[in-house]
Amino acid sequence: MPIFEYVCKKCDHRFETIVNASTVVACPACQSSRLEKQLSVFAPSVKGQPVARAAAPAGPCGSCGDPRGPGACSMN
Repeated sequence: MPIFEYVCKKCDHRFETIVNASTVVACPACQSSRLEKQLSVFAPSVKGQPVARAAAPAGPCGSCGDPRGPGACSMN
């Protein structure tokens, strides 16, 4: 089951949750369902060692994967 990251549009709470087909996602702080799914990045490992990956090309604001959200990265 995948883990998704969200930001609540009502109270601005950031959280992540495990989601399956029957999951109804709501903010754990205010129970709102007005959520914005965030771009998540993960680091796979092989036998405990991080896998080297090529640098991703810089994209327009919000597409670099910075967990702080659009406009937070140093590319702006």
